[in-house]
Amino acid sequence: MTVLNRLYASSGPEVIINTLQIDVGNEVFLLCEGYEDITATTEAGESVTFTACAMDIALPARNTDGTQDLKFALSNIDGLVSTTIRNALNSISRATVTYRQYISTDLSAPSSIPYTMAIKSGQWTSLQVQITAGYMNWLDSAWPRYRYTLPNHPGLRYLQ
Repeated sequence: MTVLNRLYASSGPEVIINTLQIDVGNEVFLLCEGYEDITATTEAGESVTFTACAMDIALPARNTDGTQDLKFALSNIDGLVSTTIRNALNSISRATVTYRQYISTDLSAPSSIPYTMAIKSGQWTSLQVQITAGYMNWLDSAWPRYRYTLPNHPGLRYLQ
């Protein structure tokens, strides 16, 4: 039985560790699911320490509806996450999240290709923060991007 078969069958000592790297402006948060901090190597070869955090992650659906959203909830007991999000919204900073999976017995590289998505929306309470991140919805976007309309090009009115 291979390691992957044993991992997904839950009959071995290996577990999947979900990690998030949240970049908000100049601040970077490295979080991992579980009770213990881990030190792992990213895909760029950089060794980083992920802080253990209570989190729940819903992976994007593999479908063709055009929206591939990663939804996750984080603990907000200390208020650090909600304060950072509030500051980012006030300063209109770009915020991204990178999702990585590691296998507990091999922290030398992510076990699958990381997802990097822009944070779309979020809401928070005193106990938790719920954030939605995703790619651009290409199916609902217009093409061509630049439209020739009358407000921008008034001479179009006289074309026949």
